[in-house]
Amino acid sequence: MKYIIAGIGTEIGKTFISSILTEALEADYWKPIQSGALEFTDTDTVRSLISTNKTVFHPETYRLNEPMSPHAAAEIDGVEIKLSNFELPQTNNHLIVELAGGIMVPLNNRETNLDLIKKFNIPVILVSKNYLGSINHTLLSVEILKLNNINIKGLIFNGEQNKSSEDFILNYTKINFLGRIDFEKNINRDVVKKYAVNFRGNKI
Repeated sequence: MKYIIAGIGTEIGKTFISSILTEALEADYWKPIQSGALEFTDTDTVRSLISTNKTVFHPETYRLNEPMSPHAAAEIDGVEIKLSNFELPQTNNHLIVELAGGIMVPLNNRETNLDLIKKFNIPVILVSKNYLGSINHTLLSVEILKLNNINIKGLIFNGEQNKSSEDFILNYTKINFLGRIDFEKNINRDVVKKYAVNFRGNKI
């Protein structure tokens, strides 16, 4: 199984969710683009949070210095992100692919994460988080994926629960509900292992 982890925006918890799914599947992990935080990347974060020794951490295609949208960070670094430079890692293991930012975040002056999703052609797991405006952002994310015939494996809610929002999103979109992750102040290996149990088996 190979999955793209996409968010409805920034600071949604994709890396935390990626850690949980990597642990649950004992999967490989790949972050195609790292923008900023090069001293301790999202790959380093996932590595620090999982306990399985089966995971291979594949190197990023682009490592950008500034914590900005990939196209802007790349411009500052004097490089151009090219879709042709991305190839899914070759592995016989499961694979978790974590995007940088939301679905329509630009990679360059012509292409967005959506183009990267199309290129990889593997199912998407969408991560949503409850905040004012998150219903709109979630529905728009689902709609753009559906309009482009992207296989949506399902939706994971992250953060404090808002039942009315979550019920509306699930009823409206009709996509699979894979689970929810409650708000955690201190994320560590024990927390990741606790949630990973819920995603093993036939859940993903």
